[in-house]
Amino acid sequence: QVQLVESGGGLVQAGGSLRLSCTVSGRTFSSYAMGWFRQAPGKEREFVAAISWSGRHTYYADSMKGRFTISRDNAKNMVYLQMNSLKPEDTAVYYCAADLNTGSGIRISVHEYDYWGQGTQVTVSS
Repeated sequence: QVQLVESGGGLVQAGGSLRLSCTVSGRTFSSYAMGWFRQAPGKEREFVAAISWSGRHTYYADSMKGRFTISRDNAKNMVYLQMNSLKPEDTAVYYCAADLNTGSGIRISVHEYDYWGQGTQVTVSS
């Protein structure tokens, strides 16, 4: 059993910044990659960013490149998403997720992740 809990969401103005955190707890018997996803009302859940177990590999959706940064601290069982230059279209519920089956790599599909947090709301006003 693996549990993920997000925090750090809130209301910000366009151009502002937020830092999301994800705490991983429970029994993790293998290494795992981590990803951030988001879902806006009426839309499918979409990939935002991912990071390998070692932290040496990261990958971002095109619309996030240059604005968002994913990082992790395995000693603290924490994953972060720094979001800068936020836009109204970034408004969504943001989820962290764990992929226990990717080995040393990264995967970006919603269906490939095994555990999910409850989500944290990010609202960007104009």
